[in-house]
Amino acid sequence: MFDQPFVRASPIQRIDPRVRLALAAATAVCLALLHSVTAALLGLLLGALLLAAARPPLLPLARRVAAVNLFVLFLWCVTPLTMPGESLARWGMFSISAEGVRLSLLVSIKSNAILCVFLALVASMDSPTAGYALERLRCPPKLVFLFLFTGRYVHVIAHEWQTLSVAARLRGFRPRSNLHTYRTLASLLGLLLVRSYERSLRVREAMLLRGFQGRFRSVTEFHARPVDALFVACLALCLCGIVWAELSAGGPHV
Repeated sequence: MFDQPFVRASPIQRIDPRVRLALAAATAVCLALLHSVTAALLGLLLGALLLAAARPPLLPLARRVAAVNLFVLFLWCVTPLTMPGESLARWGMFSISAEGVRLSLLVSIKSNAILCVFLALVASMDSPTAGYALERLRCPPKLVFLFLFTGRYVHVIAHEWQTLSVAARLRGFRPRSNLHTYRTLASLLGLLLVRSYERSLRVREAMLLRGFQGRFRSVTEFHARPVDALFVACLALCLCGIVWAELSAGGPHV
């Protein structure tokens, strides 16, 4: 999620990263607990407005939205056919239930709403900033440490895997559904793990030589400003409106 294309000048960038992380988590929890389609639509509208304020690039945005909705598509293929309830249509032994369609619609709306919120508030900061903000929010230091190293080296490991794959193809390897392919892929994966371990040792030694004591330090200081309080108040007001729509809908009924 933390990619450079999303880190660009926008009104969202003026908000304190600590505030953005806390509000993203609170908003995601609020949206995930909704049972009303009307309230979920309001949440999607809120996520779309935040995303518009973040000014993301369209092509990377479309790729991430498509990746999430690919999993939602599997839900639409299964849930309406397997969930019991009032039948909307029937083809032989297959029946589409109204409850299954409603549940699939609700999950689709909520997942896209949460995706928009995180892309707007969280993906618009780089991983070092997010890690430092998590540390200031009193997250476990080891979790922050793991997050920062994962964000830094996952691309390095991916590049190493691409290098191994190219080397295998240059030697005539063509993946197929046979035992030779499985053995080759297992060998490549084992070699990737060995190289990753060796790289981690070199990185550790380099950091110790530079005086690393188990805690990252940042030259950036976060300062709460009136615009942060205004943003929190506006988003809290929107969430209160969504909760009111949920309660007015009477729980799981629209």
